[in-house]
Amino acid sequence: MDSISLVGLTLALAAILVGQVLEGGHVASLVQPTAFLIVIGGTLGAVMLQSSLKVFRTGMQMVRWVFVPPALDHEALIAAVVGWSNVARKEGLLALESQIPAIEDSFIQKGLQLLVDGVEPERLREVLEVEIDTWESQMKQGAKVWEAAGGYAPTIGILGAVMGLIHVMENLSDPSKLGSGIAVAFVATIYGVGSANLIFLPISKKLLGVIGTLVSMREMLVDGLVGIANGDNPRIIESRLKGYAS
Repeated sequence: MDSISLVGLTLALAAILVGQVLEGGHVASLVQPTAFLIVIGGTLGAVMLQSSLKVFRTGMQMVRWVFVPPALDHEALIAAVVGWSNVARKEGLLALESQIPAIEDSFIQKGLQLLVDGVEPERLREVLEVEIDTWESQMKQGAKVWEAAGGYAPTIGILGAVMGLIHVMENLSDPSKLGSGIAVAFVATIYGVGSANLIFLPISKKLLGVIGTLVSMREMLVDGLVGIANGDNPRIIESRLKGYAS
């Protein structure tokens, strides 16, 4: 669990609600189902319209990384690469083949299999870097789903505000209906601006940070595998890989 994400979201929402109370308002006045439907529904529809099903699904699935990020243990990966280097140095590259089935990460499996197959070091790097670039592009498209939501939400909030004001203008002769229309108008703006700047855009930035770290780890792995293919000393490989984790 990434506790700072949970604390940050809680702090942001609490600041808004406490500020409302300190100003003499009521928290209940910020609860407007109509405004919520307009802003969230409209934003969701706009994001779906601009995205393919695959990209949209990827973006929705990635949101869990905000609170439960994937394993980012550089030291464990470095230890594994150094271990493979020692095995290859003592028993040959073919000795690594028995370790492939126990590995869950498909990228690591592919890298080790190419290593065992005796692929030339530069060719090994080329193949794996193409896969890294493709994977990074796909993940960034998923993260941009949330960035797009952050761009659309404030505008949809303004649309909700205008709709609320239209409702007010249509009922000027009936004072009993003015309050609800004005509430929807202002709360829709709050929902739009608030959701964009407190939720959608931070989620996008957080995901891009996680993607960057994962890419760095994959590049570190490629460097290590190429070092093994070149027959580098395990200590040299370890020292070089630690530079990625610094």
